[in-house]
Amino acid sequence: MADVHDLRIVIIGAGMGGLGAALAFAKKGFKHIDVFETASNLGFVGAGIQMPPNIARMLDRLGCWEDMSRAATNVKGTSIRQGSSNVELSHVEMPDIEEKYGFPHCTGHRSSLAGGLFDGCKKERAVHFHFSTALVKINSFAPKPTITLKPRDGDEYTVEADILLASDGIKSVARAQMLAELGLESQEEDTGQAAYRIMLRRSEMAHDPEMLALLDSDTVVRWVGERRHIIAYPVSNHQIYNLSTAQPDSNFASATNATYTTKGSKAVMLKVYEEFCPLVHRLLNLVPDGEVCEWKLRTHKPLATWVHGSVALLGDACHPTLPHLGQGAAMAVEDGAVLAEVVSKMPSDGLHDPAAISKTLKVYELLRKPHCSALVDMATHSGRILHLGEGPAKEERDRLFRENGKTGSVPDKWASPDVQKMIYSNDCIQEARDKFARLYATL
Repeated sequence: MADVHDLRIVIIGAGMGGLGAALAFAKKGFKHIDVFETASNLGFVGAGIQMPPNIARMLDRLGCWEDMSRAATNVKGTSIRQGSSNVELSHVEMPDIEEKYGFPHCTGHRSSLAGGLFDGCKKERAVHFHFSTALVKINSFAPKPTITLKPRDGDEYTVEADILLASDGIKSVARAQMLAELGLESQEEDTGQAAYRIMLRRSEMAHDPEMLALLDSDTVVRWVGERRHIIAYPVSNHQIYNLSTAQPDSNFASATNATYTTKGSKAVMLKVYEEFCPLVHRLLNLVPDGEVCEWKLRTHKPLATWVHGSVALLGDACHPTLPHLGQGAAMAVEDGAVLAEVVSKMPSDGLHDPAAISKTLKVYELLRKPHCSALVDMATHSGRILHLGEGPAKEERDRLFRENGKTGSVPDKWASPDVQKMIYSNDCIQEARDKFARLYATL
């Protein structure tokens, strides 16, 4: 009798989505999972990351959360401040997140999340990593996807899969080829925004009591100003203070950059935030000369489909988002978990039927696309609200901030109780279990 767990799952990209998908398929009992990654290793670099209850729920199911949570900061509130004066516009308390949603809202280091997923994968005999190997071409999307791969120091070769999952990010090769196959254009979008990502060590902040108070708190701080803001929080057992910014995309605007990153100037960074308060200036001044790096924030126009044949996109390959809602990594990990759930439920009589595999992947799209699209739109909207300049709209925003969420809503959607309820209470795995049969039958 055919066994769904014998399907060969090939994953392109070992980012959050790829690692999450590999581990989720292994936990569901799939026996043949190959992950191909262009980089020579995962490196585990990066900045801080939001770990809200919805991703904690997934990580717990994958057996990773207990270890990751030890070094994370359990956030109890958020302070939204006027960047120019450091005056608090709103302080939204979040003391009962774990009580409400089963898991806390934490902040951590990106390397902790990626490393925890990677360690989980390495414990699974079914998961095999192939580093320094780039996707060259998808040769066929059905009945069995075949791909051409190029090792950094070797010759091209071809691999066949039963299901191909592309988690290769905003610059997805797989997405471009899928859309070309369907006669559609791949349309990346400039957001007009760029970001600095900064990590300051306790030893660098120890001389300044005001800085240490930030580092030792369990509060996320957001300083807002016209067309720019900074969000900051402690990570790594309060040993590192993470700052992520968003500002006008001035350094990239005149030229295309293949990596979407550029070495920045400390003087320019300080100029961008010159109107912010002295506390912000002191924090930014701790960044060493020569270690300023700026990221271009890009998104992609909504896709007509995430699935073609036996190939599916996930994570930033199909729904890249601005970071203002703190849900990018969470959505990618959830995508991988839902894919594993729905494929495990595929009827056994469809295992050798490419149409059945495609229908199953379409159920994943039906489950995830409306939810992820709503979050992407909300992140964009929240960024616009945070970046308002002087005028009636800003005055109304600040009035709403002063209510501190008493009406159930806050202009900063990341901190808004109604938005938190929508996102944090959503159990995407339970939804997949409840809806799979009905959705599959409609296709």
